[in-house]
Amino acid sequence: MVSQLDDCRDTLERHQLTHPDGRRFYVYGTLDGNLDAQRTTGAGEPAVLHRRFDRLTGSWVLISPRRNTRPGGNLGASGDGPCPLCPGGPELPWPFEVAVFDNRFPSLSVPAPPGGGPLTAASTGRCQVVVYTPHHGHRALTELSERQLIELVAVLRERTAQLWDEGHEYVMAFENRGSAVGATLDHLHGQLYAFGHLPPTIRTKVARHEAHRRDERGCLGCTLVAEEPDRQIVANDTFSVAVPFAPRWPFEVHVRARPHGLGRLADLSDAQLIDLAAALHDVVARYDGLYARPLPYMMGVQESPVAGMADWHLHVEFLPPHRGPDRLKVRASVETVLGVFINDTVPEASAARLASVAIAPWPGRRTAVPQIVDAT
Repeated sequence: MVSQLDDCRDTLERHQLTHPDGRRFYVYGTLDGNLDAQRTTGAGEPAVLHRRFDRLTGSWVLISPRRNTRPGGNLGASGDGPCPLCPGGPELPWPFEVAVFDNRFPSLSVPAPPGGGPLTAASTGRCQVVVYTPHHGHRALTELSERQLIELVAVLRERTAQLWDEGHEYVMAFENRGSAVGATLDHLHGQLYAFGHLPPTIRTKVARHEAHRRDERGCLGCTLVAEEPDRQIVANDTFSVAVPFAPRWPFEVHVRARPHGLGRLADLSDAQLIDLAAALHDVVARYDGLYARPLPYMMGVQESPVAGMADWHLHVEFLPPHRGPDRLKVRASVETVLGVFINDTVPEASAARLASVAIAPWPGRRTAVPQIVDAT
């Protein structure tokens, strides 16, 4: 399959530009224009951006008050102003296929103001916006064409690889879909965060992988894949889609790489990349069929924090907050204060419900993965 894809692979041009305010922009596809005339208002050095150390939990908290000045709402459709993610808007003045750019309102920055003492530190890193499509009307990954979805995953593979190469401690691609999980723009998009420190959940996962290798003399990633059939929704050659054994959220789903040693997006072959695109499409289609309407969710791509950490299997976590058509799960006192989650759904039953949702087959396996090349 890989050789067939390689034989018919086309290209996707990447244009790298610098905004007048210093932010980096990557535009994929045909470029017709430049950023020279773009406004710098609202950007610049985030003077009060920093992080603070919580001595009780041993974790860092990011302090970023400028996020309160971000645009929000259904911009471009309700008369509140032009959508910043549409072609011709305040960020992207020309057509594109996929676009990635440094966030105007970051929680992490390069450079970042220094910390002011032993309990404060610089919020070093990058926050980037990933615009999936130029079309404002698209509301879901499933509305992208096969080519668009494969191009998007190819761009994520390339962008995350560059961020890792820059030396950041952790890199995560993610998407918040719907106002119920805090999305402030309707235009279909995701984000990339590159951290200058290892987030606490990732530290815990690393420790659990190391403990499993030490105590069980085996790979935790392989063990999790082997234990998923009872809660599996669907699978392909590369990925298993299943409800985890101990989910914290109703209808939580993990898309987990089956091959040992496949820990990062950059490790994906073209055939495996198409398998990931198919798995992501499947999950979103089932979510939207569950209650016959778009289901809000949080999605995070969990890559290996250490290159070559073979026991860490690349996985994508989907965390939808709804436990019913009109009922949200709220992290109440016990869960928020103590970190003890209470799930009022049975994982096996949730998996069965999602598996029973009828969805149309995704034809994207007939589409080649484009080779991303620098525009000349």
